[in-house]
Amino acid sequence: MSEFLRASTLLFMLLNPFLLVVYLIDVFDKLPTSTFRKVVLRAALISISVFSVSALLGDVLFRDVLQAEFASFQVFGGIIFLLIGIRFVFEGNSAIKGLRGESSHMAGSIAMPIMIGPGTIGGSILIGKRLNPIEALLSILLAVLASAAIMIALKHLHDYVKARNEELVQRYIDIAGRVTALVVGTFAMEMIMRGLATWMATIK
Repeated sequence: MSEFLRASTLLFMLLNPFLLVVYLIDVFDKLPTSTFRKVVLRAALISISVFSVSALLGDVLFRDVLQAEFASFQVFGGIIFLLIGIRFVFEGNSAIKGLRGESSHMAGSIAMPIMIGPGTIGGSILIGKRLNPIEALLSILLAVLASAAIMIALKHLHDYVKARNEELVQRYIDIAGRVTALVVGTFAMEMIMRGLATWMATIK
């Protein structure tokens, strides 16, 4: 596998559209397919812009522009996802509804923190180190658009299945959401621990 495909696959796996749809299930129910498509594409464009800047600027973005360690971003992002995971375990899919605004502002709230997070930004920085600028931008474009396309396809599948067995779909989604929250919480703790370990290494 070429370095370009490895980089694209890395960001695609970090985005994980199959996990994203669990967090967007209330959006699935509320928005028609045409509106959902527009919202997801706008969120994808926002994400592409942020990932591209991260890939091009790399560590300079944190060290010189923000004058902060990337480890601090890891810890803060881990705390955010930990809180989301805890709420999801105890409240189910209703927990995520309060974290987003109304439909007119939904693209930005889907992009951050659902698509844009410490993992994906860190992956973008790594892509920028592995590839030349043009290839890095194309890699990011491919990964994000592929994720958006899968999310839109899953929306079509959701509407088709729900029309035939709504109760079963809702029960499955609620269980899947709570189980996924355990994985997200574990990943959040890993981000926090890695951030703390990196920060402690810098002060020795």
